[in-house]
Amino acid sequence: MNYKEIFEQISDELKDFDQIGQVATYIPALAKANPNKFGMYLVTEEGHEYDHGDVEENFSIQSISKVLSLVYAFKLVGTDLWRRVGVEPSGSPFNSLVQLEYEQGIPRNPLINAGAIVVCDILVSQLDNPYQDFIQFVRDLSGNPSIDYCKETAQSEKECGFKNNAHINLMKSYGNIDNDVEEVLDFYFHLCSIEMSCKDLAQTFMFLARSGKNPLNNDKVLTARETKRINAIMLLCGFYDEAGEFAFKVGLPGKSGVGGGIVAIYPDQYSVAVWSPGLNSKGNSSKGIKALEIFTTITQSNVFGPSPIFDELEYE
Repeated sequence: MNYKEIFEQISDELKDFDQIGQVATYIPALAKANPNKFGMYLVTEEGHEYDHGDVEENFSIQSISKVLSLVYAFKLVGTDLWRRVGVEPSGSPFNSLVQLEYEQGIPRNPLINAGAIVVCDILVSQLDNPYQDFIQFVRDLSGNPSIDYCKETAQSEKECGFKNNAHINLMKSYGNIDNDVEEVLDFYFHLCSIEMSCKDLAQTFMFLARSGKNPLNNDKVLTARETKRINAIMLLCGFYDEAGEFAFKVGLPGKSGVGGGIVAIYPDQYSVAVWSPGLNSKGNSSKGIKALEIFTTITQSNVFGPSPIFDELEYE
């Protein structure tokens, strides 16, 4: 399949796309992003790579890091993780407090803010040097040793993270946070501040398309059974209260971030990353979602529809 040509077709179709959205302004460091930036990068199971647009430029991955912290915590504590955080779609905004109080400090899933903070608490307990150990984990998955936290973004988030402070203190009151709240929050803000490119993201998530094996060194990151669990959580929870619509339109497990990035995987086939900083009202990249919708329609590659090998089938 000529993915390069498909990317160009998508770019042409999106030239007149008028729902470019607004960059995230509630985090001052993200308000500087250029909403006209756009990139797509795909890595196949065989290791072939295809790109279009601004794929080498770093951006703040924000909540996409929640999947990686979840994977790391799952590796360390196994199924004990699910005693402290659920796996159900939230149906609420990513920073909602109402649901958290109703469910007595147990976050609905690990990809909303409260759930990701619990995961960070687990990592702080389990790792001798959480900051260094985690960033090394990301570097090993991506093959890029220069990936790092952005101190400016982390500080910016810390200065305006009032709801996250409310989340962690509420969970602490219910006994679901073991460590010092300031220590856990600082680690969480640093995870969200990590900067990567579309190329980095697509490569980093490729292990989730290969039954848990890192294609760069064939190391087993997760078992096939564990990988299935993570992919299911991404499909059901990766886009917050827009998760159903993303599954409906795109049909792939994926994760978004308010930096405008989206990464999605098609098991046994590919990992694809898109970046466009303009967000819709749900906090997801407007152009990114549309690009992936067009992409999975053209390629007939989604977990609900016909395989791309059935080219003779009409697919809409």
